[in-house]
Amino acid sequence: MDRFGDMLAFTRVVEAKTFTAAADRLGWSKSVVSRRIAELEDRLGVRLLNRSTRRLSLTEPGRAYYDRCASILSQIEETEAAVSSLNMEPRGLLRINAPHSFTLRHLSGVFAQFLQRYPEVSIDLALNDRVVDLIDEGFDVAVRIGVLQDSVLISRRLAPLRRVLCASPDYLARHGVPATPDALADHEVHVYTNAAQPGQVRIRRPDGRMATVRLNGRLRANNGDLLVQVAAQGVGIVLSPTFLVAGDIESGALIQVLADHEVEDQGAIYAVYPHNRHLSAKVRALVDFLAGRFCPDPPWDRLIDAAAGGSEGEAPAQQHEHL
Repeated sequence: MDRFGDMLAFTRVVEAKTFTAAADRLGWSKSVVSRRIAELEDRLGVRLLNRSTRRLSLTEPGRAYYDRCASILSQIEETEAAVSSLNMEPRGLLRINAPHSFTLRHLSGVFAQFLQRYPEVSIDLALNDRVVDLIDEGFDVAVRIGVLQDSVLISRRLAPLRRVLCASPDYLARHGVPATPDALADHEVHVYTNAAQPGQVRIRRPDGRMATVRLNGRLRANNGDLLVQVAAQGVGIVLSPTFLVAGDIESGALIQVLADHEVEDQGAIYAVYPHNRHLSAKVRALVDFLAGRFCPDPPWDRLIDAAAGGSEGEAPAQQHEHL
C-alpha cells in the first residue's frame, strides 16, 4: 500500500483540476492516476471528488482530506529541503504576478534590491489587477490585495490594508468638510469597481457604532490611481488605500476627511503561492524579503500617522460645513 503515492496523486489532481494534467505533472499515465484515486476512495469509504464531463470538484470529505494531505506533503518537502538546501542560495527564474498600481509605487524598488541581493535569481513580472490562477498560468508567487478567497494556496500577510477618505483642499473649500458618515450623501465619492463591495463602505464612528454608506460618485473605475488623480484635481472625494494616497496627504495635495473615524477593514496585502512551491528557495527568499520591508508597519502608513499629528481633516479657513 503506497499511501504517500495516493496522497500525492490526489493533491495533484485537485491542484491541476484534471486527471490528464495531474498525470503530466507527475510523469504518470492517466490510468494510473485514475486507479490510485479510485482505490483511495474505496479504502477510505468516501467519495473525494465529484466527476463530470466538464470538471472535477471536491466533496466535503475531499476538501478535509486535501487540506490534511497538502499539509503533510508540505512538511515532507520542508524536511527534505531543510537538508538539501542548507548551503543553497536562491537561483533561477521567479514568475511573479502583482497588482499594477501597488507594484509601480512600492515594489519596483524592492525588486531592484532583491535582484541585487540574489544575483542568481531572475524575475518575470506580470502586472495586472485580476486574480490569476497561479497553478494553471505557471506563476511561482503573487501579491494580492484585499480579502483572500478560499483556495489551495498558501498565504503570508505582508502588510495591513488601511483605507481612508480624502479630497483636495479646493474641493473641501467649495463643498465643505463632511463631519459624519451620513454627510457623505451630499458629496460625490468615487467608486473603485474592483473592491469587494463597490458602491458602499462601512465606517466605524468614534463611539464604536458602525455606519453603512452608499457611494454616489459619478466616476467609477477599476484603477485606484486614476480615482486619486481626479480627486487631487478638485473633483469629488476618494476612498483609497493608504498606499496610494500617503504621499498626497503628506504634501497637502489631499486632506483626509473623517480622520477620527475608521473605514472597515477589507483584507490585507498578501503573498500567495502554491503548496508544491512552498519550499522553493527563491520563493521563500522573495516572500521573506517582502515581509521584511513592509510588516508590520509599512512606510505609507507611517506617513499617514505622521500627518495625523497635524491638521488633517480640518477645513481651510474659508471652508464651511455642508451637511
